[in-house]
Amino acid sequence: MALFASVGSAQALDGREAGLQAAHQALNGIGANAPGFAIVIASHQYQSREVLNGVISLLGDTPVLGFASPAGLTQEGQQPHSVVIALLSGDFQAETLWFPGYAQSGRETAAKIMQRVSAREERQTLLFFADGFNGDAEQFCDMLSPGASVMGGLSSGDLHTGNTYQMAGSQTGSGGLAASLLRGNLKIGIGHDYGWEQVGKQFRVTRSRGFWLRTLDGRPASEAYANLFGYPARDWAFPPLNYLARLYPLGVEQGESWVVRSPIRVEADGSFRMNAAIRDGIDAYLLVGSRMACERAARNATQQALLQLGDAKPVFALVLADVAWQLLLKAQAGIEVAAVQEILGTKVPIAGGYTLGQVVPDQDGPPKFLNQHIAVIVFGEETAESSQT
Repeated sequence: MALFASVGSAQALDGREAGLQAAHQALNGIGANAPGFAIVIASHQYQSREVLNGVISLLGDTPVLGFASPAGLTQEGQQPHSVVIALLSGDFQAETLWFPGYAQSGRETAAKIMQRVSAREERQTLLFFADGFNGDAEQFCDMLSPGASVMGGLSSGDLHTGNTYQMAGSQTGSGGLAASLLRGNLKIGIGHDYGWEQVGKQFRVTRSRGFWLRTLDGRPASEAYANLFGYPARDWAFPPLNYLARLYPLGVEQGESWVVRSPIRVEADGSFRMNAAIRDGIDAYLLVGSRMACERAARNATQQALLQLGDAKPVFALVLADVAWQLLLKAQAGIEVAAVQEILGTKVPIAGGYTLGQVVPDQDGPPKFLNQHIAVIVFGEETAESSQT
């Protein structure tokens, strides 16, 4: 049985109507084929239960996995205040899982997931969306098995209030982790990259506690940024600067390499609220993004994903871009989709949204938690030839 995919999107005054219309459009796209899996990307401005009710009213018991985003992405570009639904149909199975306790313990959630994965012998891929404002994604990733085929992102939403949600089957809420185990005649390739580069400014992390980066070079983090950008330190605690700080992440040393770590917001005391801990005493480098670098990163990520697909024909692409991409590319909304299409072509359906972090598999260790990246997940039909590679 061939693999089919279709994407629908809709805007409406309430979430139920938007979910209903998007599901209807996506169902029309796959014709007589029965949907086997649905991915929902919904505006955080809608009530999650209303969106889910609208989707389920048409899709019935189709496994549903979803998350909140400031805007959706489709092959037509960015879709603000909308519901985007991708449907997959083919010879595969999808099982949805809901873990409401993720925000309390990423470690326990990871243990439960590994228990479910190890219960079956056949190859499985876990696609998930977790709360991006609450919970420890790095802790979650570190507790997963090395080489595990786990990928996904952290749901974003309103950066001012931390309002976000996740969906799995008929369950929805905030603070949780929504996942789906995929198995069968399905091949998945994933690529990732980021469009931010070093500009030469270096800081020493002098005080950090948990998710809060308190001081850089012995001064409040906001003061360090104020000296660089010319805005008073007190202004960084208020809109728009308190969330625009995500545009200026830090490249942090980690062993022999370094990773990108991004503020979610600036707190009233001038500290940066991160969603991954940063150790005291390490060096951090200021990073600045550009349109050209982001376009290049999107193309690179798509090329990586296609290489992993091998001989499998790409049928659908899920694009998870960091919310910083939306802020940076505001004047060219949806340009990351155009860059993906340069590699993928315009006939492959695309759905996606903006996240507060991305998770990708690592062949040599547990899955990696990323900030500021774009992750392109391409689904293809596994042929007899590609299954032997």
